[in-house]
Amino acid sequence: MTISIWIAGAVGIVATTVHIASILIVVQRSRRAKRPVHGLPDAPAISLVRPVCGIDNYVEDTLRSAFHLDYPRYEIVFCVALPGDPVVPLVERLIAAYPQVRARLLVGNESISDNPKLNNVYKGWRAAQHDWIVMADSNVLMPRDYLWRLLAAWRDDTGLVASPPVGCRPRGFWAELECAFLNNHQARWQLTADRIGLGFAQGKSMLYRRSIIDEAGGIRALATEPAEDAATTKIVRKAGLRVRLVDAPFGQPLGERSGAEVWLRQLRWARLRRASFPACYALELASGGLWPLIAVACLAAGLQWPWLSVAAFAAFWFGCEAVLARAAGWQLGWRSPLAWLLRDLLLPALWIGGWVATGFVWRGQQVEMIESRRAV
Repeated sequence: MTISIWIAGAVGIVATTVHIASILIVVQRSRRAKRPVHGLPDAPAISLVRPVCGIDNYVEDTLRSAFHLDYPRYEIVFCVALPGDPVVPLVERLIAAYPQVRARLLVGNESISDNPKLNNVYKGWRAAQHDWIVMADSNVLMPRDYLWRLLAAWRDDTGLVASPPVGCRPRGFWAELECAFLNNHQARWQLTADRIGLGFAQGKSMLYRRSIIDEAGGIRALATEPAEDAATTKIVRKAGLRVRLVDAPFGQPLGERSGAEVWLRQLRWARLRRASFPACYALELASGGLWPLIAVACLAAGLQWPWLSVAAFAAFWFGCEAVLARAAGWQLGWRSPLAWLLRDLLLPALWIGGWVATGFVWRGQQVEMIESRRAV
């Protein structure tokens, strides 16, 4: 055997082992998440801070879900930057429709950072009346036990509980591709990292204790990174605490997407990860099924295996992903395998794109990233 065949074999074996192990971890966590979450007799009061901006697909469903939570004591603080934002009438209508839920809308923008979302939620954080604060994006669909599930993940060594988004309700192939990125790829690896003690925050849903952030300098300390979730991760780890993830991530209804929308969103997240955690980001090039497929193709050529063996390996690789999606209750349809394959083909280009630019467009606003800076 030549050295190239040995290398190809090692790549195939290691990649397949890690692939299967990560899937087993998430399947086990998904089964545990199906157990009912019981309420605590001394459940703390929680402030739910939701930044809103514009009209997303299914935005009424996602915002309305916050009013149906099965939790004894919580308030909702909606934050919008501009009074003329088209989402304002919808939020006001929902608040009026549920007078039994304590909710309010705060309007205004305070430029404490280069992060438009952080500037928007700053007023909501200050106005929140409780020590426990959940910061949740407007496109998160909250199940009735949403707050219970966040609290259930909290331990004595915890500084934050978070949930990556899981794409649901896709319409069309490009939305299916976004599910392929969000679910089987990103959520899987985040849940796996959490299992081995390397959990990190993602800003879709984050449960804080205000006192922990206050000890680090308050919410302005979240401006020390291009994204507030990356800053939170570093603050929590510096305090000797852990970021933990819920066992079953919460859904983000996607609706219809264009290919450009999916690509630009993934590129934005890639650039944010690269800016805050460049060493970890460098390792992302090894993720996905492209390299093991190339390795098996090299083995087939070098050992004169039938080329059908490459197709068989691909069927096995993506078949494992189908098992994962089925077990976790994630998006699974006839287009899913094609979306998974295209995702893995795009991952190297996405990785390169994360290195070559420093800015991105977020909801029509141009944001230039400064890699790491002191608090504002």
